[in-house]
Order: sequence, then C-alpha cells, then structure tokens
Amino acid sequence: MTTQAGKWGDLGPRVLSGGFAAVFGLWIMWLGGIPFHALVAVVTGIMVWEVARMVGAGSKAVPYGLLAGAGHIVLTSFPIAYTLPLVFLPGLLGVAQLDRRKTTYALFCTSILLGGLGLVILRDNFGFLWVAWLALVVMASDILGYFAGKIIGGPKFWPKVSPKKTWSGTIAGWIGAAMVAVVYIQMGYATAELIGISISIAIAGQLGDVAESALKRRVGVKDSSAIFPGHGGMFDRFDAMLGAALFLLLIIQIVSFPPVPV
Repeated sequence: MTTQAGKWGDLGPRVLSGGFAAVFGLWIMWLGGIPFHALVAVVTGIMVWEVARMVGAGSKAVPYGLLAGAGHIVLTSFPIAYTLPLVFLPGLLGVAQLDRRKTTYALFCTSILLGGLGLVILRDNFGFLWVAWLALVVMASDILGYFAGKIIGGPKFWPKVSPKKTWSGTIAGWIGAAMVAVVYIQMGYATAELIGISISIAIAGQLGDVAESALKRRVGVKDSSAIFPGHGGMFDRFDAMLGAALFLLLIIQIVSFPPVPV
C-alpha cells in the first residue's frame, strides 16, 4: 500500500524544478527576440542530443544535438522558405549513420525542430501574450492533471505506455486548459473559440508526454537524461510543450488564430 508520503514524494521536486523553469521561461518569452530564439535553440539541441543517446547514437549524439541547435538558429534567422530543409537535416543524418532505430530518431528529431520553429513563430508573429497562453495551457493541464490523478485516481489512461497517468488526471488537464482560456476571454483578449483551441492544445501536450513515455519504455530508460539531477532531462520537462507547439503550428493554418474579438 502506498503511504501518504510516498504518494506525494515527488511534489517538492516538481514544484522546485517546475517553478524555476516556469519563471525563467516566461521571462525569456517576455524578452522575445534573440534571447528567446537562443533559449529555444539550446532546448532543441539538448532534446535532440537526449533522443540520440536513447536510440543508441553513442558518440554521435553530441554532434547531432549541436547540429540541431545550430540548425534552429539558422532556420529562424533567415527567411524560412530558404532554410526550411534544415528541419530535416539532423534526422536524415541519423538515417544515414545510425545502425538501429533510424525511423524513431528521425521522427522525434524532426518533430523537435518543428516544435521549436512553432514556438518562435508564435512569439515573433503573435507576441508574448500568446506564447504565454500556450505555456499556461500546458502548465495548467500538467498541474491539474497531477493533482487529480493523485487524489481521484481511477482507470489508467494508457497503462502499457504511461502507468501513472489516469483518465481523471487527463480530463482534469482539459479543464485546466479551459480555465486558462476563460481567463483570456474574461480579460477581453479572445472569443469563446479559445476554449476549444485550448483543450485541443492540452490534448496535444498530453500526447507529446505519452509519446516520450513510449520512447523511454521502448529503449528501457527512466529519464531522457540526468541534466537536471534527480528530475530527469530536458525532454522530460518539455515533451508536452513540444506536442502543443507542433499542434499549434498546424492549426494556425486552418483556424483563425488568435480568435480575438472584432
């Protein structure tokens, strides 16, 4: 039987690491420009390095991460129409050089670079208000999902892939996303359409989390790396944000975004 202390044993580390990351990340988002581009490049490069390590790239992992980070800088510093092929370069290099799990590496690597591009486009084109909205939706979904899963429990969401996630936590995450949307609506920043968009973003973030869990289970590791001692790796911290950014990059092509009042 799980003790009360054991049940909440990870709460302190989550609050400390998550709180620091949230404050620092929101500050850089507010600054925008070169600082934000540089932060996304660093996060992108580290995440690609972590994926490369997990799939068995060995000594190639560091060059792959550096190439991804540098590629992101070039991709977002020049007209995208010319630099867009760089999204695929680190993944294609892995396909050419890796001995195994080529497809897994290429898909995750390309997704990471596209997610980073999506974040930069959101900040550069729509401003701090909307990149903060994305971050708040992901954080609210994660926080409410965590507490609902711990307190309510119940049926597991996908036990073979992520045994700790429950349907109660998943649905609570959607409610958290809707609450963020309601705040934006009440402040006059958006129409009611933002509720559906926010819930969809939360679902995409949860699927990003599940995708990373599936990768870690497949390769037999607990954390993507130990870059945050005791708290896992960069991919462990930003898997949901990656899924959310990827989905947003898609939906801004098919819905009116942001759904601001006329």
